[in-house]
Amino acid sequence: MRMTSNPVKRIKSIKLGSWLGALLSLSVGAGLYVSTSQAIENDARTRFDHMARQVQSTLDGRFKTYADVLRGTASLFLTTDQVTRDAFRRYVAGLDLSHNFPGVESINFAHYVRDAERDRFEAQMLQDIDGRGRVAAIRPKGRRADYTVLSFVEPGAAWLDRVGVDIQTKWGAAMLLAQSRDTGEVFSTGAPIQSGSTVIGLSMRLPVYRADMPIQDVPQRRAAYLGSLGIGFTVEGLARGVLDHMPKTATRLVISGMLPASNRPEATGAYQRTVFFDNRPDAVPDEEAEFRALLPVGFGGRGWDIDFTVSKRSLYSSLDSALPWIAMLAGMIGTALLYALFQTLSSSRLRAIGIAEEMTGELRASEAKLQKTNDNLRRLAAHAESIKESERKRIAREIHDDLGQNLLALRIEVDLLASRTDARHPRLHTRARWMLEQIDATIKSVRQIINDLRPNVLDLGLTAAVDWQIAEFQRRTGVACELVSHNDLHVSDRCATTLFRILQESLTNVSRHARATKVRVELAVDAESISMTVSDNGIGLSKAGGQKPGSFGLVGIEERVRILGGKCIITSGPNAGTTVHVSIPAANNLLSVGHAPTPAPVDPAYSDL
Repeated sequence: MRMTSNPVKRIKSIKLGSWLGALLSLSVGAGLYVSTSQAIENDARTRFDHMARQVQSTLDGRFKTYADVLRGTASLFLTTDQVTRDAFRRYVAGLDLSHNFPGVESINFAHYVRDAERDRFEAQMLQDIDGRGRVAAIRPKGRRADYTVLSFVEPGAAWLDRVGVDIQTKWGAAMLLAQSRDTGEVFSTGAPIQSGSTVIGLSMRLPVYRADMPIQDVPQRRAAYLGSLGIGFTVEGLARGVLDHMPKTATRLVISGMLPASNRPEATGAYQRTVFFDNRPDAVPDEEAEFRALLPVGFGGRGWDIDFTVSKRSLYSSLDSALPWIAMLAGMIGTALLYALFQTLSSSRLRAIGIAEEMTGELRASEAKLQKTNDNLRRLAAHAESIKESERKRIAREIHDDLGQNLLALRIEVDLLASRTDARHPRLHTRARWMLEQIDATIKSVRQIINDLRPNVLDLGLTAAVDWQIAEFQRRTGVACELVSHNDLHVSDRCATTLFRILQESLTNVSRHARATKVRVELAVDAESISMTVSDNGIGLSKAGGQKPGSFGLVGIEERVRILGGKCIITSGPNAGTTVHVSIPAANNLLSVGHAPTPAPVDPAYSDL
């Protein structure tokens, strides 16, 4: 923003900017207030949905448990068709309903009786009750084509007066009993168990068939139908514990179902909603201040609905109530500060540009100094590398000339001693042979040290040295190696040593990290460069590559190449192997290209070392 020299215009510009800043801050604050409020409500809605699903899952699990109790009791009738009242009583007592199934009030069985069998059934049922010969009639009175009569009810003390009741006299119950008999499925009667006008429980029933008869289709099920097994459970027991971990005064759970408005067949289709459970019947609904969910529960074609309601405020913490205002205040203050910062940066733009230009000049000067320093360090590294290689060569020669010759002379003497004591001094011969073995091991170690310092094979040329190195690597690791060299390379000692050391480092990386089964080394030379390529079929480099702390293998390769003015290219991919390609300028490094020279005579001591 360009600064004006007119004070009046400058003051007006400042006032206009202040008003714009205030308006922008207010807009951002209002937006944050609305978005934060919506986010808090959405989070509360998510928690409420989780609570509602938990309530639904708990109730469905209890219905399934009650159905499992029915199926377990039905197994009693699969053992024999003549289940006695005493056997039924013992079985139900073994279930220990009060402890294991606290919501279950009773388990009952209703025999299916045709009218032709009524008299015999009544006499048998009475005799089974008390054995005193009283005639017990099926209730309600009257002759019908068939009956479904409650015969066993346990625990019997509270429900004994229900024995003898025909439960299919009501049209709705008869329809559901017939449907259950024909399908073989558990069903809920839907009709509540009432005490006066108060709903105290619900029930579900399961058809029972004779064990020795097939039930593959409807006619077979009707022929094998033995009766209906039922379970009665309290609504309070069903809902017990569901709301224990929820806000008591802010949570409402209503369990209800649609029941026929009449038991007359001609009234089909007329239903009314009946409430089975309501923990807060006096609560006044408030849709704006509550979350509400309507979810189905139950099974068997006659399930129920739960109306689950929780006050929104009960799901908000004290921080949630203040958070929208905090967000609004933070937005306004933050926007005002950013706007002020923008104005400040705009007014000081020219000064920033000048500072940037000054810093750019200093940075360029620093880059030039850094480049000069890097060049000096590279020359120093090259000199240090040259000194190190020369020192390695000197140490290897001295170890060979001094220690090697002494070890060789010692071996000759000990071998002579072992030969002369073979027959006359066995124990001395044994010690001499042991000393001879120790000298041989020492000579082998010295040979390895000399090769590690500077392999003598480098004096035979780069190609011979590379061939020897990959042969040693293949012998030591078992990894197949291939050398491709179109010419015998006659390069300077410095270049040969550098390429040899690079090959050693590359093969070391292959053995440690690549998990490769094959390595290919290629040497090539042309008028401009001397190149070497080492590739493997291993797992490739990781994403970190050579940048791990304390890992200088690839860095060392690159630095060795830069010292000679060359370049190094490393390519890799997951499970695609790794390729290291180095190229060194031929000028001042290439001596000649031709056939391999005749190897120089080797010192006799080298045959042992």
